[in-house]
Amino acid sequence: MRLNPLLEAAGIPAVLADPEISSLCYDSRHATAGSLFFALPGQKSDGAEFVGQAVANGAAAVVASAPVPNAGCPTVQVPDARASMADIAAAFHDHPDRSLKCAGITGTNGKTTTAFLIRHILDFSSLPCGLIGTVKYIVGGEEIPAPRTTPESVDLQEMLATMRERGCKAVAMEVSSHALVQHRVRGIEFDASVFTNLTQDHLDFHGTMEKYFEAKTLLFEALASQTHKKGRAIINIDDRMGRLLANQFAKKTRVLTFGRGVGADFRASAIRFDASGATFQLDARKKSFLVRMPLIGLFNIYNAVGAIAAAAACGVELRSAIAALANAPQIPGRLERVAAKRNFQVYVDYAHTDDALRNVLRTLRELNPARIITVFGCGGDRDRAKRPLMAAAAEEFSDWSVLTSDNPRGEDPEEILRDIESGMHGIRHEKITDREAAIRQAIQLAQAGDIVLIAGKGHENYQEFADRKIPFDDAAVAGNAIANRKVEI
Repeated sequence: MRLNPLLEAAGIPAVLADPEISSLCYDSRHATAGSLFFALPGQKSDGAEFVGQAVANGAAAVVASAPVPNAGCPTVQVPDARASMADIAAAFHDHPDRSLKCAGITGTNGKTTTAFLIRHILDFSSLPCGLIGTVKYIVGGEEIPAPRTTPESVDLQEMLATMRERGCKAVAMEVSSHALVQHRVRGIEFDASVFTNLTQDHLDFHGTMEKYFEAKTLLFEALASQTHKKGRAIINIDDRMGRLLANQFAKKTRVLTFGRGVGADFRASAIRFDASGATFQLDARKKSFLVRMPLIGLFNIYNAVGAIAAAAACGVELRSAIAALANAPQIPGRLERVAAKRNFQVYVDYAHTDDALRNVLRTLRELNPARIITVFGCGGDRDRAKRPLMAAAAEEFSDWSVLTSDNPRGEDPEEILRDIESGMHGIRHEKITDREAAIRQAIQLAQAGDIVLIAGKGHENYQEFADRKIPFDDAAVAGNAIANRKVEI
């Protein structure tokens, strides 16, 4: 495709030169003959510094937000390189979203589970569905490791195009606040945009809760201005910020609400849990349904109802969605039970905010354990304000806590533990910096009827330090600790 028709399709004025464009890239190392290179401004470096390398590798043209002197190839200057990259990527791949039912999920907690459930329901309902999210990407049946929750627009549009080519009819994708601010999903029109909840997280990036919420609203601002699809906003109105969001967009777009209150369009009630899962009554579209699923926890009720509403917005019959949930999958690292032929239970969960940790612990408390032993930490180089809040949540619902490292990154692990401990007021805890040793200790402490929760990393298969990244899987480490436990109590 020639450069100028591509620019025109993206609403960008043409330039004098008009080279053939064979691919798009934002990493100069990935430039090849005919690439269009996007010089993106970053927090640590500026893409303009790598234009020379991109051109040396064959880049035919450059898009940048600032002048690039002596680029050695045609340069297109635009107000916002990230926004233009998204527009050009959509045009380059001929808008694959228009051939797919698209469900986007944003919020602090529940995005991953909701995305997995939507995909499961759509697959069950004869709409082969791709997946984009924190745990992994599934593109036309191929599983790809996920370096970030929502890919950059160039990668995302290419994945959507591949899904289209491989016969997918739908995609469920997590949409992070970072992605929204950085225009990664710009140009994608959604059939369903889901809001799960909002609690404190990512303030190291957004600065304030107000700005964090504003980032989430961008998904719904885009939904309200869509031209090719009449999408629906699927909003949890039991969440305070969800109610605000629903009111804010009630006159701008079509809103479907969900929750447990009588005012919700999709309402869950008569909720029951046992070790095998949950049952609840769903009231929607003037009918009542009994829903069974092999997932526990009130938060999973919200995830399931949000997924049903989103699937309905994608054209799935309610009865089909409900039938699918009866065989809902175990979500990796989300209240994932570690196999153990012992008289205690061990769970791994991704909970890394105080709200998520509190919800998981409440759920486990409903199983009537003798005690709950919680292993958790907090990530380095991230929001420090949530560390004592995580500690307070653990202390409130746990009988014993083992404070340990999460992903320390560039911070001193001991300093992170001191920040966490500042939120604890009792003595029902201990500190073990080494995460593997902490997990072994928790499992060694477990007695008959106890539950051990290992929180914070969930599906992650690594641990990140200042100078290295090592393989580390909570479930695998826990499994080994169980197998090698010294004494059965």
